[in-house]
Amino acid sequence: MPPLLRFRKLSFSEDTVNPTAKQQTTTEKPKRRRAGRCSCVDSCCWAIGYLCTAWWLLLFLYHSVPVPAMLQARESPGTRLSRDGVKALHPMILVPGIVTGGLELWEGRPCAEGLFRKRLWGASFTEILRRPLCWLEHLSLDSETGLDPPGIRVRAVPGLVAADYFVPCYFAWAVLIENLAKIGYEGKNLHMASYDWRLSFHNTEVRDQSLSRLKSKIELMYATNGYKKVVVVPHSMGAIYFLHFLKWVETPLPDGGGGGGPGWCAKHVKAIVNIGPAFLGVPKAVSNLLSAEGKDIAYARSLAPGLLDSELLKLQTLEHLMRMSHSWDSIFSLLPKGGEAIWGNLDSHTKEGHSCIDSKRKLSQSNLHRQNDGIRPESWVKEPAKYGRIIAFGKRASEVPSSQLNTLNTKELSRGDDSLNDSTSCGEFWSEYSEISRESIVKVAENTAYTATTVLDLLRFIAPKMMKRAEAHFSHGIAEDLDDPKYGHYKYWSNPLETKLPDALEMEMYCLYGVGIPTERSYIYKLTTPSSKCKSSIPFRIDGSVDGDDDIYLKGGTRFVDGDESVPVISAGFMCAKGWRGKTRFNPSGMETFVREYKHKPPGSLLESRGTESGSHVDIMGNVGLIEDVLRIASGASGQEIGGDRVYSNVMKMSERVSIKL
Repeated sequence: MPPLLRFRKLSFSEDTVNPTAKQQTTTEKPKRRRAGRCSCVDSCCWAIGYLCTAWWLLLFLYHSVPVPAMLQARESPGTRLSRDGVKALHPMILVPGIVTGGLELWEGRPCAEGLFRKRLWGASFTEILRRPLCWLEHLSLDSETGLDPPGIRVRAVPGLVAADYFVPCYFAWAVLIENLAKIGYEGKNLHMASYDWRLSFHNTEVRDQSLSRLKSKIELMYATNGYKKVVVVPHSMGAIYFLHFLKWVETPLPDGGGGGGPGWCAKHVKAIVNIGPAFLGVPKAVSNLLSAEGKDIAYARSLAPGLLDSELLKLQTLEHLMRMSHSWDSIFSLLPKGGEAIWGNLDSHTKEGHSCIDSKRKLSQSNLHRQNDGIRPESWVKEPAKYGRIIAFGKRASEVPSSQLNTLNTKELSRGDDSLNDSTSCGEFWSEYSEISRESIVKVAENTAYTATTVLDLLRFIAPKMMKRAEAHFSHGIAEDLDDPKYGHYKYWSNPLETKLPDALEMEMYCLYGVGIPTERSYIYKLTTPSSKCKSSIPFRIDGSVDGDDDIYLKGGTRFVDGDESVPVISAGFMCAKGWRGKTRFNPSGMETFVREYKHKPPGSLLESRGTESGSHVDIMGNVGLIEDVLRIASGASGQEIGGDRVYSNVMKMSERVSIKL
């Protein structure tokens, strides 16, 4: 090809191709710009990098810069007392209460494969989410015997690890154990008397010989620690469990006791330091048995109506929980004891509130007076709160005079209903509610209220099989004559109003508990809508919509009094304040008793975690004041040497108003 034509061809190709190339380059530039922008992944990486850098910087500053004194954690009582010369003297036995002790699997059904000696109760509770119905089945007891179901063996975790932490990072006894270690305690002079808290106290001996092993352990620690008497520290239900032990250990072997003889306690026990004791029971045990709920469950139901009871979602959560809890005899030990003499009758309006609440109440009432100066008092003054009505169906039934309430004899009600028996049950769930006619259920809830005495009749009606089994192991009355031979039966031994303390004048009895926290005292219930599909659904529930207009003690269908959030003051303190104070028929030797209350104070900072001055039922185990008292008693101090009684509540006045034979 001639050079001229070759030049013209090149020129033509440049003119025709280059514009396209230029367009391509111009269109590629934005792509390069978009590629240079930060993507979501890059943004996340940068954010994580910033957070990690900030974290390491803060960590460096925390360890290198002195922390201001106001932000420093308080010195532990054990460290301070050890520096002051306080040392371990008396061997110690710790007795956990209900719920806080771990339970592990030794034998189970096929659904529990791989869980041998794994905790079913306590620890992480991961098995609840993985296999909830299997978990419920293995934690339930036999409904006839109150012992192991066939093919299942669940046992208490032994040792201090049984109840040091309830779940990871949530301590029970751990803080107290750590402080005891700082003044010299260790395995040879410190023991956790774990037991299966689901069982009745008698059955812990029948199945596991827990009482016999506790007796042997106390005798061994007494002998191997220079014949120093033992200090026993029970918590919550553990207080009445050990009260049962005190009677059992001195009862002759032929009568079903431990055979220790009448002087065993005086010889081996220096003091019993009860923490948050539920000596006279707790009203929340009633609501648990009646509808498997308390204030927290009632609040959750009010936020999400129908969720916990949904048949569509196949949950029936409360029904399954009730089936399990109805098999635990230990819950019956916590039903209110002493009947109306302790807890009040239908017209009792004992004010058991907090002093701070009392002042607010007076202020609200004074404001109400000023707003209604021109109105006749009869038109606005309401009846005082009736605290004796532990269960009331409807707000009106909780307030009106007893003369306006329906009188109901549950023995006259019918349980059978053929039409109800033909209906289907809720999946695998069954309860004794299935056998009650709807007509009887309506009569139970028809403008009616129940006291601590009549609520037992109510429970006998709705669950007669459960109550028959339970009342073979526990009693909730007041003894007329403690010398009556019938009180030699074990079912009376855990009721402080139906048994005597040991003849041990030098032994000391302490009641240590928190005050200043609203604590459940009574409930307002309502009738639930009947289900055509589910004959075994729970027909009653706490009415979470009920609040007090000018009554700040009433919230979400629950009436509150002073206590430690679980145990009302009257239950925790009455026996030490009056029932056992001096020589009484319940305390024939006249051993000294002391009431030590701890005013609740919420955590002041994040460094305090759950608080070092908490009065809450479990958190009080980390209360520095309580820990110091326990350590001083363990090191040999008497009740008078640690300050005697310390009372913030009106427990003394309440105790004086209780009229029972002493």
